[in-house]
Amino acid sequence: MKILSIQSSVAYGHVGNSAAVFPLQRLGHDVWPVLTVHFSNHTGYGAWRGPLLAPTDVAEVIAGIADRGVLGSADAVLSGYQGDPAMGAVILDTVAKVKAANPDALYCCDPVMGDVGRGMFVRPGIPEYLRDEVVPRADIITPNQFELDFLAGRTTTSLAELLEAVDVVRATGPRHVLVTSVLHGDVPQGSLEVVAVSDEGAWVVTTPLLPISPNGGGDVTAALYLAHLFTTGSPATALERTTASIFAVFEATLAAGTRELQLIASQDVIADPPARFAARRLR
Repeated sequence: MKILSIQSSVAYGHVGNSAAVFPLQRLGHDVWPVLTVHFSNHTGYGAWRGPLLAPTDVAEVIAGIADRGVLGSADAVLSGYQGDPAMGAVILDTVAKVKAANPDALYCCDPVMGDVGRGMFVRPGIPEYLRDEVVPRADIITPNQFELDFLAGRTTTSLAELLEAVDVVRATGPRHVLVTSVLHGDVPQGSLEVVAVSDEGAWVVTTPLLPISPNGGGDVTAALYLAHLFTTGSPATALERTTASIFAVFEATLAAGTRELQLIASQDVIADPPARFAARRLR
């Protein structure tokens, strides 16, 4: 698989492309990372250094890739945090060009905008831009439950309500939806759920809830789900493999007592996910 990944980059730690590229490569895929920023570290530390790339510069990098005549060989475009509509426009233009050259190519979008307890943490107008312009053009989206609620314009407190919200969002365009960080009234105490929905059905995996929420977890999750969905063609299998790997990464990170994802230490379970969590069919 060849993946054009348009995301941020950090020198120290793992978020954006610095979180997504290595797991994809460890699974044997060819990644073309295009950087939207190049910071010293992720912004969760409260201080960082480095440049925010202009959308025109990012477009120039992509134009250079197009000059090589290889855009049509890309199997997917992957994007995460979009801090500016101008950058989003560059990404959507790139998706259009890739799909024009290869109609079978997928666009996987992690619609980063907020989370429970933090609310919206992106600039005003970005959530609406993602909802109205970006998500409808995606084939795969990987929102957390908070982001799904915003995209669907409703609050979900049960699994049935969550599935209804997914159907609302899927009706706007994306065929595959992976909902992370799912907590509702029926989730067992000390557990967390992840739900995958496609034309083929809906599945849920329940995992223990670890006392950790490291930056970059969503970036790794989106990359892994895209890769496993592409290679297996099965949302259920992709869900099982993604949750097994990301849970192992979180376990290693918790054991290490660090705020940075332990991707390198966990590379074997990324490359060969254990059969740890079984997906339960919902419909």
